[in-house]
Amino acid sequence: MNSIFQEFFQDCVGSWKSERTYHYLPEQHVERSQTTFQVRPLTSEQKVKVLTDNSYNLERDLDNLPGFNLGFYTISETGEEVTQNLNLMFVPTTESGSLLEGDYLRDRAYEEARPIISHFRFNSVTKELLMTTNYTKVVSVDSITLNNPKVRIRKILNYLRPSEGQPLENLLLVGFGVELKTN
Repeated sequence: MNSIFQEFFQDCVGSWKSERTYHYLPEQHVERSQTTFQVRPLTSEQKVKVLTDNSYNLERDLDNLPGFNLGFYTISETGEEVTQNLNLMFVPTTESGSLLEGDYLRDRAYEEARPIISHFRFNSVTKELLMTTNYTKVVSVDSITLNNPKVRIRKILNYLRPSEGQPLENLLLVGFGVELKTN
């Protein structure tokens, strides 16, 4: 497995603070928020639970698969607060040149409170992790680019979920953020 991929996840462990701007396109509304994150590595037992919750059969050594417990608290400029804690892990399935792709599993999805399997693509040249999740009503494309071990750039695009086989076109939300490691 790609060593830059492993290094990316090691650099993500710790405490982070994020300033984000969300553009809600249908409403033509812009909102700012602040988020604090706590990122901890998953234990083998937690990884097994994420796999079990998603009915994902894996016959590989779990120690080499990156996984996190992610706890976060967000407050918007309007005072709306969101707190969530979830477990997630990444299972690479293909590698071609600088691209590594695979399954991104969570025990609880952001948009829908249920286990979910998504797709990820990691570019070892740009250090961008791109995660695509097909929810019931939207498709979320979330990008994390690690500029250095203490700075990440975040981009979130949410599309109205198209009919099967159709391209993503109807953009509902665009989010941008700068994340700074605090420890």
